[in-house]
Amino acid sequence: MEKKQYDIICIGHLTKDKIVTPEKEVYMPGGTSYYFSHGINNLDTTAVRYKLVTSLAEEDMKPVEEMRGLGIEVDVIPSRNTVFFENIYEADQNKRKQRVRAKADPFTMENIADIEAKYIVLGTLLADDFSTEVIKELSERGTLVVDAQGYLREVRDGKVFATDWPNKLEAIGHIDILKVNEEEVQTITGMTDLKEGARQLQEWGVKEVILTLGSYGSLVLSDGVFHEIPAVKPKKVVDATGCGDTYLMGYIYKRAQGADIDEAGNFAAEVSARKLEASGPFRG
Repeated sequence: MEKKQYDIICIGHLTKDKIVTPEKEVYMPGGTSYYFSHGINNLDTTAVRYKLVTSLAEEDMKPVEEMRGLGIEVDVIPSRNTVFFENIYEADQNKRKQRVRAKADPFTMENIADIEAKYIVLGTLLADDFSTEVIKELSERGTLVVDAQGYLREVRDGKVFATDWPNKLEAIGHIDILKVNEEEVQTITGMTDLKEGARQLQEWGVKEVILTLGSYGSLVLSDGVFHEIPAVKPKKVVDATGCGDTYLMGYIYKRAQGADIDEAGNFAAEVSARKLEASGPFRG
């Protein structure tokens, strides 16, 4: 039987999230893979061939069953536990505190044996989700897209602390598209000038650096040229959880269809602004 070809495969843990804002407290599924998958499914699903590869405990399969019921193709790798995050936001939703109540098993070389796609997106949540060896292998299977956030999270006694990326120089040279925010680029490069930090990442081997700046928009660095993407103002700000994941989803969704950087960036800004207006993933 002919092997199915995919435009985008996202690999990452689904999570159990407790989200606390000044207005309310809710429990819901989460993780980059959750927001990425639902976001794509609320766009034109005929435009890209998509699959999610995730890992969670057997007793927490309800989100997977719901996603499959919506027509999202999901492969599940069994795990002893499901990642459990607690996100506590201030009135300024660019600021949050995180705690990790449980961790899932990392993805291994055995898990990724059959993965191949035009774009492979790693939805990193914690530093040991994907080893450097896994990054190297997947970089041979498609355009490798990584959100740096997970590599910069160290868990101590359940609390999440910002830390530098272990083995960063060995790993970064194999990444085609890397998404960072202002704090992450400073942590990785040690540079306070954000553009200089992005240039350093490109010198280390990243082809496209996506630098998200919250309500100030975003920058994409490619071939030494910065593309400035203005922010789209939401009608109201309800919940920022998953906003960066939604931006990355919109960007890769368009790039996989052949869009240039500016078109993809502006589309990503639009869908992430719409996501801000409600709790949960982008709904279209």
